Amino acid sequence: MRLLLDSHAFLWFLLNSPRLSTRAHEAIVDADEVWLSHVSVWELIIKRAVGRLVLEDEPHIMAARAGMQLLPIGLGHIRLTATLQRHHGDPFDRLLVAQALDEGLVLVTADGMVQRYPVGWLW
Repeated sequence: MRLLLDSHAFLWFLLNSPRLSTRAHEAIVDADEVWLSHVSVWELIIKRAVGRLVLEDEPHIMAARAGMQLLPIGLGHIRLTATLQRHHGDPFDRLLVAQALDEGLVLVTADGMVQRYPVGWLW
C-alpha cells in the first residue's frame, strides 16, 4: 500500500499517540511507501511559527528519519484542486486530496470531510 499522511497523522504516528487509530498505525508500519507532502511540511512550519506547535526538528527531517518520502507540490496537483467539489474549505486538505488522487495514494486522515471526495482514505 502507498500512503500519504495528513499532518496530524504524521505527528501522531511519530509521537506514538493514541489519537492515531490502530488501523492507521498498522497501515503506516506495513506500507510499501509512506509519503509526507510538502503541503503538510508547509502547514506544520506555519503552525510552529505562530506558536501553535512545538516540533523537535524540521518536519522534512523528522519524515526522513522515519523513512518517509517527501511529495513535492506539482502544477498538476494545483490544477486538480480547481476541479474538486468544494466539500472542504481548507486549502491544505484540498491539495492533499488532489495529490492523493493524482499519485494514486491512500490518504491517512481523521478528517471526515475527505470521505466526500473520490479518494482512497483510511483511518
